[in-house]
Amino acid sequence: MLKDKRALLARRDVFRKAAAAVAIAPLPFGVAAQPCSVGAAGCEPASRAETIRGGGDLGPNVHVFDASMPMHVVQARLDEVFNAQESDQFGPGRHQFLFKPGRYDVHAHVGFYTSVSGLGKDPADVVIVGGVWADAQWFGGNATQNFWRSVENLTIEPHTGEARWAVAQAAPFRRIHVNGDLNLAPSSYGWASGGFVADSRVTGTVRSYSQQQWLSRDSHFGGWEGSVWNMVFSGVEGAPPAHFPNPSHTVLERTPLVREKPYLYWDAAAEDFAVFAPALDADRRGPSWSGGRTPGVSVALRKFYVAQPGVAAATINRALAQGLHLLLTPGVYRIDEPIRVDRPGTIVLGLGFATILNDAGTVAMRVADVDGIRIASVLFDAGTIEAPVLLEIGSEASSADHSGDPISLHDVFLRVGGAHAGKVQDALVVHSDDVILDHVWSWRADHGDGIGWDLNTARHGLVVNGDDVTAYGLFVEHFQRENTVWNGERGRVVFYQSELAYDPPNQAAWSDGDRLGFASYWVGDAVTEHRAWGVGVYSYNNVDPTIVTQSGFRAPEAPGVQFRNLVTVSLGGHGVIRHVINDRGDAASGIETIPSYLSAYP
Repeated sequence: MLKDKRALLARRDVFRKAAAAVAIAPLPFGVAAQPCSVGAAGCEPASRAETIRGGGDLGPNVHVFDASMPMHVVQARLDEVFNAQESDQFGPGRHQFLFKPGRYDVHAHVGFYTSVSGLGKDPADVVIVGGVWADAQWFGGNATQNFWRSVENLTIEPHTGEARWAVAQAAPFRRIHVNGDLNLAPSSYGWASGGFVADSRVTGTVRSYSQQQWLSRDSHFGGWEGSVWNMVFSGVEGAPPAHFPNPSHTVLERTPLVREKPYLYWDAAAEDFAVFAPALDADRRGPSWSGGRTPGVSVALRKFYVAQPGVAAATINRALAQGLHLLLTPGVYRIDEPIRVDRPGTIVLGLGFATILNDAGTVAMRVADVDGIRIASVLFDAGTIEAPVLLEIGSEASSADHSGDPISLHDVFLRVGGAHAGKVQDALVVHSDDVILDHVWSWRADHGDGIGWDLNTARHGLVVNGDDVTAYGLFVEHFQRENTVWNGERGRVVFYQSELAYDPPNQAAWSDGDRLGFASYWVGDAVTEHRAWGVGVYSYNNVDPTIVTQSGFRAPEAPGVQFRNLVTVSLGGHGVIRHVINDRGDAASGIETIPSYLSAYP
């Protein structure tokens, strides 16, 4: 039976008013880490002979360091992996570096599919004296393809006084304390197309310089310099004054509702790894750890099925059905049936950009419409046989209220093409209500292998059918119809970055009946409430530069549908975006790459 929407809305109002007044207490995981009971709803336990044990080896591509090791040994391993991964944009290599608590005098240069993380409970527990760096020498000083890398949960004391994180999409900078400045541009000051920082503290100045767009969430900065097209700050202490455009600074004083990403740490008392799962928080400002320990709960590694590449999806599903969480060690996982995440409170955590590749047109992962599931640090790569969807949250029948314990996605990335000619109808579909999307990049590839209008085919990068879904740091690009379709009520989006498809062969292929082209972001015609802040759409029609798109955004004319600080850009005059949203805003066109801005809709 469908839930009574009016009753649920009343419950949500009560919850949100309470959440705005106080931080929400850590939420229990209930039965999430307990064995599956015979006869439990939605539970298919394995027989005693098939029981799968939790915990175990993290595999050969997880490199664990402690501070007693000779620093030249640590540095040599970092350099070896970087030399292999610096320019290996679509290769199979996947690596996770883990630093146990202590001080390390090293320089960690971070290449493709590489994650560098501290193993403390707090960023102060691991200090890198030297630096953690992302630059763009491999690509002639251009950082617009510096994808798929991350740094998390440590302190950086850069030897130059300035750390550098010159990245594009899918390169999160989380839970970091920089004792000094942070530069988001390449050393050459070439272009960069990022990016995302959250739950971090920079004692000095963050310098964005040539960064085209950026989201900073729930952090503390000593200062900020620079603006190109779309800089968004949510819950950031030390954010620049709100101003739009030029400089284009969208500022939300507080983040409405958020939960930080789960992370691995070293439990010295247990002499084993554990995963810390931060609590839900509301009305947030500044790092979660600035006043002490981040609220949340710890889950021992023995309660996780530690998967290795080559394992069958059926084995993963048996482990999940037994009540284990899932830890994906670095590598590429080819699956021939959906991974099914059905139990409330389950954590799925990837290390080193663990990648799920679907074979035979199967859905890669299905998440049930239940409370508290968290999917974090996973790359979904579309296989060569078309699937209906890569990642599906809930189902068309979803109706449960999750406002007190939402499903959340953190650093979840979806790719169609680039490594091969991937195919999918819709990359990410969210049916469930109350879902939090905390940094998502859904990308139909515009370069690499298997690239072409009839090769890497996909309609939409994101479809949201659930109500009360909130997104922070949403990047959706190059799909063959609307990049994003939002049908749910009361959606909230803080920062959106999108490029339209590069490769329509002609205007006829890029038309929706009599309408020229497809808006990147379409709020469904029946929606009455929707809000978005700091949103940008760009065109680069490099196959047919004469193509026209009617508008970057499309939305109903309703008082409750509101956008703030919108921008459209024609990159070098390759294509025209005639209006910013609906019939509002000037055209973006011309080789001068001059944006068209609109401060508010309606």
